[in-house]
Amino acid sequence: MSEDVPRLETARLLLTLPTPDDVGEMLAYAERNREHLAPWSPPPPAGAGTSEGARRRIERMHDELRAGSSVRFWLRRAGDPKGPFVGSVSLSQIYLGPFRACNLGYQLDRAAVGQGLMHEALTRVIEYAFVERNLHRIMANYAPTNERSGRVLRRLGFVVEGYARDYLFIGGQFRDHVLTALTNHALADAERLCTVVT
Repeated sequence: MSEDVPRLETARLLLTLPTPDDVGEMLAYAERNREHLAPWSPPPPAGAGTSEGARRRIERMHDELRAGSSVRFWLRRAGDPKGPFVGSVSLSQIYLGPFRACNLGYQLDRAAVGQGLMHEALTRVIEYAFVERNLHRIMANYAPTNERSGRVLRRLGFVVEGYARDYLFIGGQFRDHVLTALTNHALADAERLCTVVT
Protein backbone atom coordinates (compact mmCIF):
# COMPACT_ATOMS: atom_id res chain seq x y z
CA MET A 1 0.00 0.00 0.00
CA SER A 2 1.06 3.59 -0.60
CA GLU A 3 2.92 5.42 2.13
CA ASP A 4 1.41 8.75 1.04
CA VAL A 5 -2.28 8.04 1.55
CA PRO A 6 -4.14 11.32 2.12
CA ARG A 7 -6.08 11.62 5.37
CA LEU A 8 -8.61 14.44 5.51
CA GLU A 9 -10.63 15.51 8.53
CA THR A 10 -13.73 17.62 9.06
CA ALA A 11 -15.68 18.43 12.20
CA ARG A 12 -17.57 15.13 11.98
CA LEU A 13 -15.72 12.96 9.49
CA LEU A 14 -12.46 11.20 8.69
CA LEU A 15 -11.75 10.63 4.98
CA THR A 16 -9.06 8.24 3.76
CA LEU A 17 -8.54 5.17 1.58
CA PRO A 18 -9.56 1.77 2.95
CA THR A 19 -6.95 -0.84 3.79
CA PRO A 20 -7.11 -4.65 3.57
CA ASP A 21 -8.36 -4.63 7.17
CA ASP A 22 -11.52 -2.91 5.90
CA VAL A 23 -12.71 -5.72 3.61
CA GLY A 24 -15.45 -6.79 6.01
CA GLU A 25 -16.75 -3.28 6.49
CA MET A 26 -16.76 -2.58 2.75
CA LEU A 27 -18.90 -5.68 2.22
CA ALA A 28 -21.20 -4.70 5.09
CA TYR A 29 -21.61 -1.17 3.68
CA ALA A 30 -22.49 -2.54 0.24
CA GLU A 31 -25.00 -5.00 1.66
CA ARG A 32 -26.88 -2.56 3.90
CA ASN A 33 -27.02 0.06 1.11
CA ARG A 34 -27.84 -2.21 -1.83
CA GLU A 35 -31.42 -0.97 -2.33
CA HIS A 36 -30.65 2.59 -1.21
CA LEU A 37 -27.93 3.12 -3.84
CA ALA A 38 -29.37 0.97 -6.66
CA PRO A 39 -31.32 3.80 -8.40
CA TRP A 40 -28.14 5.85 -8.88
CA SER A 41 -25.39 3.23 -9.29
CA PRO A 42 -24.09 1.22 -12.25
CA PRO A 43 -24.20 -2.56 -11.79
CA PRO A 44 -21.32 -3.83 -9.65
CA PRO A 45 -18.61 -5.87 -11.39
CA ALA A 46 -18.62 -9.64 -11.07
CA GLY A 47 -17.31 -10.77 -7.70
CA ALA A 48 -17.80 -7.37 -6.05
CA GLY A 49 -19.75 -8.92 -3.18
CA THR A 50 -16.96 -11.31 -2.17
CA SER A 51 -14.00 -10.83 0.16
CA GLU A 52 -11.60 -11.40 -2.72
CA GLY A 53 -13.44 -8.86 -4.87
CA ALA A 54 -13.28 -6.27 -2.07
CA ARG A 55 -9.56 -6.92 -1.58
CA ARG A 56 -8.92 -6.42 -5.29
CA ARG A 57 -10.94 -3.22 -5.24
CA ILE A 58 -8.86 -1.85 -2.35
CA GLU A 59 -5.64 -2.79 -4.17
CA ARG A 60 -6.87 -0.94 -7.29
CA MET A 61 -7.64 2.16 -5.21
CA HIS A 62 -4.07 2.25 -3.93
CA ASP A 63 -2.63 1.47 -7.38
CA GLU A 64 -4.62 4.35 -8.88
CA LEU A 65 -3.51 6.67 -6.09
CA ARG A 66 0.16 5.85 -6.79
CA ALA A 67 -0.44 6.35 -10.53
CA GLY A 68 -2.09 9.73 -9.85
CA SER A 69 -5.27 8.76 -11.69
CA SER A 70 -7.70 8.77 -8.77
CA VAL A 71 -8.19 9.37 -5.06
CA ARG A 72 -11.05 7.33 -3.59
CA PHE A 73 -11.88 8.48 -0.08
CA TRP A 74 -14.08 6.45 2.26
CA LEU A 75 -15.82 8.22 5.13
CA ARG A 76 -16.00 7.32 8.81
CA ARG A 77 -17.23 9.30 11.77
CA ALA A 78 -14.53 11.43 13.39
CA GLY A 79 -13.15 9.73 16.47
CA ASP A 80 -14.09 6.27 15.18
CA PRO A 81 -11.28 5.30 12.76
CA LYS A 82 -12.26 1.62 12.82
CA GLY A 83 -16.01 2.18 12.77
CA PRO A 84 -18.48 1.61 9.95
CA PHE A 85 -18.15 3.48 6.68
CA VAL A 86 -20.79 6.17 6.18
CA GLY A 87 -20.05 6.94 2.53
CA SER A 88 -17.41 7.63 -0.08
CA VAL A 89 -16.14 10.47 -2.28
CA SER A 90 -13.96 9.83 -5.32
CA LEU A 91 -11.86 12.01 -7.58
CA SER A 92 -11.39 9.84 -10.65
CA GLN A 93 -9.97 10.17 -14.16
CA ILE A 94 -7.56 12.84 -12.95
CA TYR A 95 -5.90 14.66 -15.84
CA LEU A 96 -3.04 17.12 -15.43
CA GLY A 97 -1.27 19.28 -18.04
CA PRO A 98 -3.49 21.94 -19.63
CA PHE A 99 -6.74 20.23 -18.54
CA ARG A 100 -6.09 19.70 -14.79
CA ALA A 101 -9.49 18.19 -14.19
CA CYS A 102 -11.24 15.19 -12.65
CA ASN A 103 -14.63 13.55 -12.19
CA LEU A 104 -16.34 13.61 -8.81
CA GLY A 105 -18.42 10.73 -7.49
CA TYR A 106 -20.02 10.28 -4.08
CA GLN A 107 -22.47 8.19 -2.09
CA LEU A 108 -23.82 8.16 1.45
CA ASP A 109 -25.02 5.44 3.79
CA ARG A 110 -28.80 5.34 4.03
CA ALA A 111 -28.64 5.99 7.81
CA ALA A 112 -26.52 9.13 7.28
CA VAL A 113 -28.77 10.91 4.76
CA GLY A 114 -30.18 14.31 5.74
CA GLN A 115 -27.45 15.25 8.24
CA GLY A 116 -25.33 17.50 6.02
CA LEU A 117 -22.47 14.99 6.03
CA MET A 118 -22.04 14.85 2.25
CA HIS A 119 -21.85 18.64 1.97
CA GLU A 120 -19.23 18.58 4.73
CA ALA A 121 -17.21 15.83 3.04
CA LEU A 122 -17.40 17.38 -0.43
CA THR A 123 -16.35 20.79 0.87
CA ARG A 124 -13.15 19.25 2.25
CA VAL A 125 -12.47 17.11 -0.84
CA ILE A 126 -12.94 20.11 -3.15
CA GLU A 127 -10.43 22.04 -1.04
CA TYR A 128 -8.03 19.09 -1.33
CA ALA A 129 -8.50 18.92 -5.12
CA PHE A 130 -8.04 22.64 -5.70
CA VAL A 131 -5.42 23.56 -3.09
CA GLU A 132 -3.41 20.38 -2.54
CA ARG A 133 -3.72 18.80 -6.01
CA ASN A 134 -3.84 22.09 -7.95
CA LEU A 135 -6.72 20.99 -10.16
CA HIS A 136 -8.62 23.56 -12.19
CA ARG A 137 -11.93 21.80 -12.81
CA ILE A 138 -14.12 19.21 -11.08
CA MET A 139 -16.94 17.62 -13.08
CA ALA A 140 -19.93 15.97 -11.43
CA ASN A 141 -22.92 14.41 -13.18
CA TYR A 142 -26.21 13.23 -11.69
CA ALA A 143 -29.47 11.65 -12.76
CA PRO A 144 -32.23 14.27 -13.17
CA THR A 145 -34.42 12.36 -10.71
CA ASN A 146 -31.72 12.52 -8.02
CA GLU A 147 -32.86 15.86 -6.65
CA ARG A 148 -30.86 15.54 -3.42
CA SER A 149 -27.62 15.20 -5.41
CA GLY A 150 -28.50 18.19 -7.55
CA ARG A 151 -29.15 20.32 -4.47
CA VAL A 152 -25.85 19.50 -2.79
CA LEU A 153 -23.92 20.32 -5.99
CA ARG A 154 -25.72 23.64 -6.45
CA ARG A 155 -25.01 24.55 -2.82
CA LEU A 156 -21.32 23.90 -3.44
CA GLY A 157 -21.30 26.18 -6.49
CA PHE A 158 -21.37 23.62 -9.30
CA VAL A 159 -22.84 25.03 -12.53
CA VAL A 160 -24.99 23.06 -14.95
CA GLU A 161 -23.18 22.83 -18.28
CA GLY A 162 -25.31 20.40 -20.21
CA TYR A 163 -27.60 17.41 -20.39
CA ALA A 164 -26.39 14.03 -21.65
CA ARG A 165 -28.91 11.55 -22.98
CA ASP A 166 -28.32 7.83 -22.41
CA TYR A 167 -25.20 8.72 -20.42
CA LEU A 168 -24.68 5.90 -17.90
CA PHE A 169 -25.93 2.30 -17.62
CA ILE A 170 -28.00 2.03 -14.43
CA GLY A 171 -30.93 -0.22 -13.57
CA GLY A 172 -30.90 -2.13 -16.84
CA GLN A 173 -30.69 0.78 -19.26
CA PHE A 174 -28.68 3.87 -20.16
CA ARG A 175 -29.91 6.87 -18.15
CA ASP A 176 -29.82 10.61 -18.85
CA HIS A 177 -27.58 12.77 -16.64
CA VAL A 178 -27.21 16.46 -15.84
CA LEU A 179 -23.61 17.61 -16.41
CA THR A 180 -22.13 20.09 -13.93
CA ALA A 181 -18.70 21.48 -13.10
CA LEU A 182 -16.90 23.63 -10.56
CA THR A 183 -13.90 25.73 -11.63
CA ASN A 184 -10.91 26.77 -9.52
CA HIS A 185 -10.48 30.42 -10.49
CA ALA A 186 -7.74 30.80 -7.88
CA LEU A 187 -5.37 28.24 -9.40
CA ALA A 188 -1.90 29.48 -8.54
CA ASP A 189 0.93 29.36 -11.08
CA ALA A 190 -1.39 28.08 -13.81
CA GLU A 191 1.07 28.83 -16.60
CA ARG A 192 3.73 26.53 -15.12
CA LEU A 193 1.29 23.80 -14.01
CA CYS A 194 -0.51 23.62 -17.35
CA THR A 195 2.66 23.31 -19.38
CA VAL A 196 4.29 20.54 -17.34
CA VAL A 197 4.51 17.34 -19.36
CA THR A 198 2.86 14.48 -17.42
